[in-house]
Amino acid sequence: MHLKFLPPMMPTLVAKPPQGDDWMHEAKFDGYRSQIIIDAGGVRIFTRRGLDWTSKYGDLVEAAKGLNVQNAIIDGEVVVLNEAGLSDFAALRKAITRRQHDLYFVAFDLLHLNGHDLRDMVLEDRREILAGLIGSDSRIQFSETMPGEANAIYHLIDTAGLEGMVSKRRDSKYRSGPTTNWLKTKSFTESEFELLGSSASEASRRLLLWLTQAPGNMSAVPSSASIARCGSGFGNGSRNMPGHRPRTCQSGRQRSGSSQASRPASSTYVGRKTFGTPRCRNFGTRTKREISDPMHQGQ
Repeated sequence: MHLKFLPPMMPTLVAKPPQGDDWMHEAKFDGYRSQIIIDAGGVRIFTRRGLDWTSKYGDLVEAAKGLNVQNAIIDGEVVVLNEAGLSDFAALRKAITRRQHDLYFVAFDLLHLNGHDLRDMVLEDRREILAGLIGSDSRIQFSETMPGEANAIYHLIDTAGLEGMVSKRRDSKYRSGPTTNWLKTKSFTESEFELLGSSASEASRRLLLWLTQAPGNMSAVPSSASIARCGSGFGNGSRNMPGHRPRTCQSGRQRSGSSQASRPASSTYVGRKTFGTPRCRNFGTRTKREISDPMHQGQ
């Protein structure tokens, strides 16, 4: 039997987690949403957009071969854990090319097993079967449901520094594409800023000015601007404000539950080279730079 890639079921972003016993909650991992396919042709691993990245995940392929199945389609997330045990997206990008042994696949759904399409089965039953397939000593791990009330779980996730949580209806069937049967709640708020200009330092880095006011409001630049120290992905040479048309950047992010939510806009964010739209995230007293990557769209 030759199985084909199935577009993933994508949760809807909400401001607050849903309440009630109809929902189960999982941690949201900061990694690459991926799909493992096992069939007569071997093991293949696809990105959320259906790109075959099997060659990049050699160790995970070997781990999947160890599962006691004839054929299967498993939905999950490829992650790397830091010293604190949290998924680390910056380290993930490096591990794919340099440290394969650091990669883990966190499995959270089972779409097909041994010739049976499980997508019409309710989520709780699919996950029960999936949990029985995965051993504790494998690079493929099961995403456990977090017990408790939704707001309490969200508070714990926010305090731990995780990206957020994903809430799923216990009786939901698997349907590709966006859905309101799965909801994701992130542990930070977003705001848009305008890029005014940048100047190069001797280390070929850039200092970017982001207006904390809404796009189009150019008032009070000295007091309302925050400076982001970014890598060299913005091109060569300095771009001065005069004659250079500002362009809207993605977002600066701050944890919604953090005491730092009202901190002044003069925070410094340390970054690196990137392609695409830069996004700065503030995790309380800790800061890091996130990349807007076409593969970086997990649950």
